[in-house]
Amino acid sequence: MFKKIVAVEPLNLIPSAEEALFKYADEVIFYPDSPQSAEEMAERIGDADAVLISYISRLGEDALSKCPNVKYIGMCCSLYTPESANVDIRYANSRGITVLGVRDYGDEGVVEYVVSELVRCLHGFGTENDGTPREPWDGVPREITNTKVGIIGLGKSGGMIADALRFFGAEISYFARSEKEDAKQKGYRFLPVRELVKENEVIITCLNRGVVLLHEEDFAAMGDRKILINTGLSPAWDEEPFAKWIEGDNRCYCDTLIALGNEKFVDHPHVNCMGVSVGRTRQAFVRLSEKVLANIESYIKTQ
Repeated sequence: MFKKIVAVEPLNLIPSAEEALFKYADEVIFYPDSPQSAEEMAERIGDADAVLISYISRLGEDALSKCPNVKYIGMCCSLYTPESANVDIRYANSRGITVLGVRDYGDEGVVEYVVSELVRCLHGFGTENDGTPREPWDGVPREITNTKVGIIGLGKSGGMIADALRFFGAEISYFARSEKEDAKQKGYRFLPVRELVKENEVIITCLNRGVVLLHEEDFAAMGDRKILINTGLSPAWDEEPFAKWIEGDNRCYCDTLIALGNEKFVDHPHVNCMGVSVGRTRQAFVRLSEKVLANIESYIKTQ
């Protein structure tokens, strides 16, 4: 049992999961918004021994150093690596603080988003940013069948996207830190980034937060008449070459401004930014809630 759990910002847990938190602590405090500074973060945590945080705010040494009672941090969001996390995991661990996150709770919505936007682009469904009817990408409606798709980052969501697009007849190639045997068995080709962006018409980036793999030379190799879809929590590219590339006959799709990186691109005629996190579905909130509670139970059992 904890003495006090503080949810420093909205966590996207279902109501029954929020109620369940009271089984694990004498006191539970929820905040309806995100802290705007490290000082406010520290004030909210106060004397709590457990902290719950989503993906919006950062919890670093500057705030944690002022909160000596913290023993557990539950990340109610994806945790892949310390480098990509919004919690300073290394500092926390140096203090003996356990940090647990979750994975693979919102991937299904991301897959549906990619398929939806690609279909709308190829067929010409919907409207452009200025409200005019969207023209099919090739001038006439077209299927995904035989479309060359390159996926950068073949983790859980990247793999699911690859499988979904293969179902529709796409030709799949990918880049990852190493070649994957299961992908090879499915007929997916492993390519270096620069070769991948050159060969494929559709490039989909599925990278961890803060990972940038598309630089000036890659955009030069990519050329025009390309569709770029970013599913990550941050841009997968350097901004300056992207800004030049998007002026060409290209399209970019992102679900949120965080993924797009700069508000100046939102109204660009070649950019489609939904402004909504596509992983935030009813089913994803259920999966997230179950995994957050399972992490807490696992930690308590070890104490």
